Amino acid sequence: MEYVDGESLGSKVDREGPLSEDVAVRLIAQVCQGLHRAHKQKLVHRDVKPDNILIAADGVAKLTDLGLVKMADDELNLTKTGRGLGTPNYMAPEQFRDAKNADVRCDVYSIGATLYTLLTGETPFGKVGPLECWLRKQRNELPTPRELNPAVSERVSWAVMRAMSGDPAQRPTSCKEFVEDLTGTSLRPAAPTADKPPADLWYLVYRDEEGEQHTVKGTTDGIRKALKEGLLGDASNVRASRSKTGQFTALTSYPEFRDLVIKLAPMPASPSGTPAGQMMRQTAPVSHTPTPVAPPRPDPEAVDFAQPVARPVSNAYDPTEDYRPAGESTIRPHLSFKGKAEAAAPEKRGVDWMLWLGVLVVALATTAAAVFVVPRYMKF
Repeated sequence: MEYVDGESLGSKVDREGPLSEDVAVRLIAQVCQGLHRAHKQKLVHRDVKPDNILIAADGVAKLTDLGLVKMADDELNLTKTGRGLGTPNYMAPEQFRDAKNADVRCDVYSIGATLYTLLTGETPFGKVGPLECWLRKQRNELPTPRELNPAVSERVSWAVMRAMSGDPAQRPTSCKEFVEDLTGTSLRPAAPTADKPPADLWYLVYRDEEGEQHTVKGTTDGIRKALKEGLLGDASNVRASRSKTGQFTALTSYPEFRDLVIKLAPMPASPSGTPAGQMMRQTAPVSHTPTPVAPPRPDPEAVDFAQPVARPVSNAYDPTEDYRPAGESTIRPHLSFKGKAEAAAPEKRGVDWMLWLGVLVVALATTAAAVFVVPRYMKF
């Protein structure tokens, strides 16, 4: 790796507190350039955070720590064994559930969360456990950067919150689009035209309440004011173009007006009403309904205790007796005991007679030895 003579953004924020908006946006724009290049190579970082961004002595931001990088379109996973799958406070909510399939929008979420820390000096979602952090991410339960730091502009605050939207579909589709959100300026090269219109002139097509179509023109500020006041109706239905004869597209295509159209949204709900992917892989869902038990496989030797047992009437209970359910010819006893009845069996009597005969022979041999052999060796 290249040696970087500097410090991480995390250390810089810990020492200096929140950075100014201009400095923070400039550094994040540099990181976005590096991320955008990685994404073009089909690489997803998966662990973008302040501690993984180094600031060199000349003020250039360097994105580091590619230990969690994965290929975006195949199964190659460069994560080392034993490593985690991201940092909870900066991870996209869907990355909690399935880090293996993280895509570009996960990195967009992380770079937005990183800018959140640079602008506020606070870690997103604070000091909470991973599960609580994940639940808050899903519901967008996070104060805006402008609420924590009034010096942050409305546009930058909105751009950060859009990048951190719980619904991946509401985030910018690329780091380039995220920078456009931050600056309010398109980074796409302008199409060459014979008659160049004024730099700040737009043509809009919209329909009024009666369904009649109108075409208007105006400057960026004038159109933004009309949209905020509702003079052009539903902003999502308005189409815009730089020229009167050009192709009219939705306002979401233009960063100058995108913040007035796209609204933040939590993770979408599934048809059952539960947020999509409600449970993380390591969190088992809680069910209050009993799990149906599969019927046991038939066993010809198993005792069916649900069947009534026909037992003979007797004052003495023998646990080895072979009881059988009604309709059954025979059944193995569940328990087996050895009692006195077995000792009185005919085959046992022969064994017991031989045992006593052996004991008698040993006793006679011991007595003879005591009488005739021992006194001979005891003489002094």
